[in-house]
Amino acid sequence: MALQRADQPVRLLLDAGTGMQAVTPLIDGPYQGSVLLGHLHWDHTHGMPFFAAGGLAGSRVRVLIPLQDQPGEALLQRSLSPPNFPIVPAELGPGWSFEDVDEGRFELEGFDVLAREIPHKGGRTFGYRVSADGASLAYLSDHSPTTVGPGPDGLGERHDAALELADGVDILIHDAQHQLEELPALQHLGHATVDYALALGREAGVGTVVLFHHAPTRTDDAIDEMLADARALGYPVVAAQEGMALNLPRPTSR
Repeated sequence: MALQRADQPVRLLLDAGTGMQAVTPLIDGPYQGSVLLGHLHWDHTHGMPFFAAGGLAGSRVRVLIPLQDQPGEALLQRSLSPPNFPIVPAELGPGWSFEDVDEGRFELEGFDVLAREIPHKGGRTFGYRVSADGASLAYLSDHSPTTVGPGPDGLGERHDAALELADGVDILIHDAQHQLEELPALQHLGHATVDYALALGREAGVGTVVLFHHAPTRTDDAIDEMLADARALGYPVVAAQEGMALNLPRPTSR
C-alpha cells in the first residue's frame, strides 16, 4: 500500500506484495523512499523483485523489517535466493538496504509511525499507526486476536496493542479474512473475522473500517455481500479492492 502526502511524491509503502507493481506508475522516475514490512510471509514480500521503480538508477529503497531472533535480511533471503529465486535481496539493486526495526515511535519519510507487535502465526508481526498532516490510519493487515483470548464476544481480544494502534484513527485497515462461521475451522491460520474488525473499530472510535486481506477464494460477489452485511450494522465500512484510493480523513466508499 502506498502512502502519499498532498502534493508530494510517494515515499512510504506498507508491505511489499505483488501489488508493488501497481505503484510504479504513481512514481515519476526512481523510487526514493521506504518500505515498512508487517512481517515476512510470502504475500507481503514477493513483490520486491518486480518493483520496477526500485530498480531504476538513482533509486533508494529502505526496507524495514520487524525485529526477529535473526537478522531480517537473512530471514528474507531464505525464500528470496537460489534455487527458489535467481538472486538474493542484496542483489535487488545498489540503492536497496535492509534494516531491523523494533516496537516504538519513529519518524519515517515525513510520517509519524507507531509500531506495535500483534499476534499472527509464523514470525513476529507488527501493526502500524501512521500519521501526517492531521490525518491518521492504522494498518493491521494480518492479525490473530483469538491467540490472545476470546474477548468479550468470542471474536478475539481487543488487546492493548490493537487499541493503541486504532485509537481514534480516520481509517483502520484490518485483516478480515474470515467470516464468523468459518473461524472454528480456520482459526489456526492466524487471521481475524469481519466481525472483529468492526468491533475493534467501534471500540477504538475509528472513522472508517477498511476490510482487508480477503480470503483468496472469496469472489467479488461474495465480498460485495459481506460488505452489505457489514454496512447493515450501521458502521462506516468499505472493502479493500485493487486500485482503491482513500483520501484522508474522508475515504471514498466502494
